[in-house]
Amino acid sequence: MFRMLTKTSVTLGSRAAGWVRTMGSHQLLVPPPETLSKPLSVPKRLLLGPGPSNLAPRVLAAGGLRLIGHMQKEMLQIMDEIKEGIQYVFQTRNPLTLVVSGSGHCAMETALFNLLEPGDSFLVGANGIWGMRAAEMAERIGARVHQIIKEPGEHLTLKEVEEGLARHKPVLLFLTHGESSTGVMQPLDGFGELCRRYQCLLLVDSVASLGGVPIYMDQQGIDILYSGSQKVLNAPPGISLISFSDKAKHKVYTRKTKPVSFYTDITYLAKLWGCEGKTRVVHHTTPVISLYCLRESLALISEQGLENCWQRHRKAAAYLHKRLQELGLQLFVKDPAIRLPTITTVTVPAGYNWRDIVSYVLNNFNIEIAGGLGPSEEKVLRIGLLGYNATTENVDLLVTALKEALKHCPKNKL
Repeated sequence: MFRMLTKTSVTLGSRAAGWVRTMGSHQLLVPPPETLSKPLSVPKRLLLGPGPSNLAPRVLAAGGLRLIGHMQKEMLQIMDEIKEGIQYVFQTRNPLTLVVSGSGHCAMETALFNLLEPGDSFLVGANGIWGMRAAEMAERIGARVHQIIKEPGEHLTLKEVEEGLARHKPVLLFLTHGESSTGVMQPLDGFGELCRRYQCLLLVDSVASLGGVPIYMDQQGIDILYSGSQKVLNAPPGISLISFSDKAKHKVYTRKTKPVSFYTDITYLAKLWGCEGKTRVVHHTTPVISLYCLRESLALISEQGLENCWQRHRKAAAYLHKRLQELGLQLFVKDPAIRLPTITTVTVPAGYNWRDIVSYVLNNFNIEIAGGLGPSEEKVLRIGLLGYNATTENVDLLVTALKEALKHCPKNKL
């Protein structure tokens, strides 16, 4: 027996030596990057663009907590608390409520990939870039896409949507509640009832509006609602929130074909997040630290109260609009009733290049704002008052920076 063990050890030893030689048989072509030998340096900035926003101190502190396993009981408890927080900010009792491990785009794909099958009719309200993105995603999975296209700065009416529902008989209608590319807040009352009459599900994007604008998922008849972590919630970007009504769940669970994406298959995600009973099923490794931060951001809104949060954003936006107009700047959205409180669009003043203004404000005041996106590109400046950042003090800082920018940036004579 001893001889056999000795012989086996010798054999394994020679094999191991061979493995080592194989691993080291090539010279490294890429040296360690010199840039990584320097300490990480991140500038201190006030983020007043359309997102991401500055993290609240409590959320930032959560990002420094120790890591635990993503399927440990303590982590599952945190996930349950997050689900309750989402149900509160969405104002829904839907059991199928969870977090998607990806940004708002990932939540959009999660909704569309699970709800639409090849050949399904899909009606899109396109008054900015997010309707355009939803249409492109749906086309890629073979849906029959029909768009109601509106000019930037406009919203969709019940009459326009009803005409589209009657004509195209879609299984799903997409609306953007807060269109961050144009600064429009889409009214939602009445659309849920309209969709029910036409046996159509209602999908709403609330990435730029959640927490800053009233939304009532159950009472407004919204079947699928999603949002992001990095705007009013003041959590790190990279995760998103989503909820499905019972009708939407039935559509998903009675599909004739599997969703095109395994990663966003809601039937698996529901089991991971405990939406299908107590037994959890591993699907992927969740971003534990980001979930800590989201839990704290939802706790902050819960402590403040949704109605107080909405009111604070409304007051901050009104103050911003007043100060901008005092500078002689024009608000891009003409109708005050549909201006999005969280993200304001300002018409680029005549003779100026928007890039000069954005760069001046950043380089001289360490404040980030942004230019237009999609259909509003080259037309507007975008200013975000998101969650923790929605204060009159921040408005005053920005207005001072914009005033100086208008004095010092080159202006072309018309």
